[in-house]
Amino acid sequence: MRSLKFIPWRSLLEVSALTNLAVILVELLLSLGYEQSDNLREALSSLYAPPLGTITIVAIGIGVGALAVYFLERLYRGRVVINTSTLWALAPCLGLLILVKSLLPIPFSLIDFNEIQGISALVGIFWRGRPYWRW
Repeated sequence: MRSLKFIPWRSLLEVSALTNLAVILVELLLSLGYEQSDNLREALSSLYAPPLGTITIVAIGIGVGALAVYFLERLYRGRVVINTSTLWALAPCLGLLILVKSLLPIPFSLIDFNEIQGISALVGIFWRGRPYWRW
Protein backbone atom coordinates (compact mmCIF):
# COMPACT_ATOMS: atom_id res chain seq x y z
CA MET A 1 0.00 0.00 0.00
CA ARG A 2 2.90 2.35 0.68
CA SER A 3 4.05 2.10 -2.94
CA LEU A 4 0.72 3.54 -4.12
CA LYS A 5 1.88 6.95 -2.86
CA PHE A 6 4.79 6.95 -5.30
CA ILE A 7 2.76 6.25 -8.43
CA PRO A 8 2.37 9.38 -10.62
CA TRP A 9 -1.44 9.38 -10.53
CA ARG A 10 -1.82 12.88 -11.95
CA SER A 11 0.34 12.12 -14.97
CA LEU A 12 -1.51 8.87 -15.57
CA LEU A 13 -4.87 10.62 -15.39
CA GLU A 14 -3.63 13.26 -17.84
CA VAL A 15 -2.47 10.56 -20.25
CA SER A 16 -5.80 8.78 -19.89
CA ALA A 17 -7.67 12.02 -20.58
CA LEU A 18 -5.56 12.69 -23.67
CA THR A 19 -6.17 9.14 -24.90
CA ASN A 20 -9.90 9.54 -24.42
CA LEU A 21 -9.87 12.90 -26.21
CA ALA A 22 -8.11 11.28 -29.16
CA VAL A 23 -10.70 8.49 -29.20
CA ILE A 24 -13.56 11.01 -28.99
CA LEU A 25 -12.10 12.94 -31.92
CA VAL A 26 -11.91 9.75 -34.01
CA GLU A 27 -15.45 8.84 -32.96
CA LEU A 28 -16.78 12.23 -34.00
CA LEU A 29 -15.01 12.04 -37.36
CA LEU A 30 -16.36 8.53 -37.94
CA SER A 31 -19.89 9.59 -37.02
CA LEU A 32 -19.70 12.48 -39.50
CA GLY A 33 -18.35 10.15 -42.16
CA TYR A 34 -21.01 7.57 -41.32
CA GLU A 35 -23.72 10.14 -41.94
CA GLN A 36 -22.17 11.53 -45.12
CA SER A 37 -20.63 8.54 -46.89
CA ASP A 38 -22.40 5.39 -48.01
CA ASN A 39 -19.05 3.63 -48.54
CA LEU A 40 -17.93 4.31 -44.97
CA ARG A 41 -21.34 3.22 -43.67
CA GLU A 42 -21.01 -0.11 -45.53
CA ALA A 43 -17.42 -0.58 -44.34
CA LEU A 44 -18.31 0.05 -40.70
CA SER A 45 -21.34 -2.20 -40.97
CA SER A 46 -19.19 -5.04 -42.27
CA LEU A 47 -16.55 -4.44 -39.57
CA TYR A 48 -19.18 -4.73 -36.85
CA ALA A 49 -20.97 -7.71 -38.44
CA PRO A 50 -21.03 -10.83 -36.19
CA PRO A 51 -17.99 -12.84 -37.27
CA LEU A 52 -15.68 -9.83 -37.54
CA GLY A 53 -17.38 -7.67 -34.91
CA THR A 54 -15.77 -9.30 -31.88
CA ILE A 55 -12.32 -9.09 -33.43
CA THR A 56 -12.91 -5.42 -34.23
CA ILE A 57 -14.00 -4.67 -30.67
CA VAL A 58 -10.96 -6.47 -29.23
CA ALA A 59 -8.61 -4.70 -31.66
CA ILE A 60 -10.03 -1.29 -30.72
CA GLY A 61 -9.51 -2.03 -27.02
CA ILE A 62 -5.92 -3.14 -27.61
CA GLY A 63 -5.31 -0.03 -29.69
CA VAL A 64 -6.62 2.30 -27.00
CA GLY A 65 -4.42 0.66 -24.34
CA ALA A 66 -1.37 0.84 -26.59
CA LEU A 67 -2.16 4.48 -27.42
CA ALA A 68 -2.22 5.33 -23.70
CA VAL A 69 1.26 3.85 -23.21
CA TYR A 70 2.49 5.64 -26.34
CA PHE A 71 1.27 8.98 -24.97
CA LEU A 72 2.87 8.18 -21.61
CA GLU A 73 6.18 7.46 -23.32
CA ARG A 74 6.14 10.60 -25.44
CA LEU A 75 4.72 13.17 -23.04
CA TYR A 76 6.46 12.16 -19.81
CA ARG A 77 9.79 10.88 -21.08
CA GLY A 78 12.27 11.22 -18.27
CA ARG A 79 9.71 12.57 -15.79
CA VAL A 80 7.75 9.38 -15.12
CA VAL A 81 9.46 6.08 -14.48
CA ILE A 82 7.51 3.52 -16.46
CA ASN A 83 7.55 0.09 -14.86
CA THR A 84 5.08 -2.70 -14.14
CA SER A 85 3.37 -0.85 -11.29
CA THR A 86 2.96 2.26 -13.42
CA LEU A 87 1.42 0.17 -16.19
CA TRP A 88 -0.94 -1.48 -13.69
CA ALA A 89 -1.92 1.96 -12.37
CA LEU A 90 -2.55 3.23 -15.89
CA ALA A 91 -5.26 0.58 -16.38
CA PRO A 92 -7.74 1.87 -13.74
CA CYS A 93 -7.05 5.47 -14.75
CA LEU A 94 -7.90 4.65 -18.34
CA GLY A 95 -10.91 2.62 -17.24
CA LEU A 96 -12.22 5.46 -15.09
CA LEU A 97 -12.05 7.95 -17.92
CA ILE A 98 -13.58 5.48 -20.38
CA LEU A 99 -16.46 5.12 -17.91
CA VAL A 100 -16.86 8.90 -17.80
CA LYS A 101 -16.69 9.04 -21.60
CA SER A 102 -19.35 6.37 -21.93
CA LEU A 103 -21.74 8.63 -20.02
CA LEU A 104 -21.35 11.38 -22.66
CA PRO A 105 -23.92 11.54 -25.47
CA ILE A 106 -21.58 10.64 -28.33
CA PRO A 107 -23.49 9.21 -31.32
CA PHE A 108 -20.85 6.71 -32.45
CA SER A 109 -18.77 4.97 -29.80
CA LEU A 110 -15.65 2.94 -30.55
CA ILE A 111 -14.95 1.94 -26.98
CA ASP A 112 -17.35 1.38 -24.11
CA PHE A 113 -16.95 0.40 -20.51
CA ASN A 114 -17.37 -3.38 -20.75
CA GLU A 115 -15.40 -6.50 -19.93
CA ILE A 116 -14.15 -7.32 -23.41
CA GLN A 117 -12.75 -3.89 -24.13
CA GLY A 118 -11.42 -3.51 -20.58
CA ILE A 119 -9.40 -6.70 -20.88
CA SER A 120 -8.36 -5.73 -24.40
CA ALA A 121 -7.15 -2.34 -23.18
CA LEU A 122 -5.17 -4.10 -20.44
CA VAL A 123 -3.60 -6.36 -23.08
CA GLY A 124 -2.78 -3.28 -25.16
CA ILE A 125 -1.17 -1.53 -22.19
CA PHE A 126 1.08 -4.47 -21.40
CA TRP A 127 1.75 -5.33 -25.04
CA ARG A 128 2.99 -1.80 -25.79
CA GLY A 129 4.66 -1.56 -22.36
CA ARG A 130 6.57 -4.83 -22.77
CA PRO A 131 10.01 -3.10 -22.66
CA TYR A 132 9.16 -1.71 -19.23
CA TRP A 133 8.36 -5.00 -17.52
CA ARG A 134 10.59 -5.60 -14.51
CA TRP A 135 10.94 -9.07 -13.05
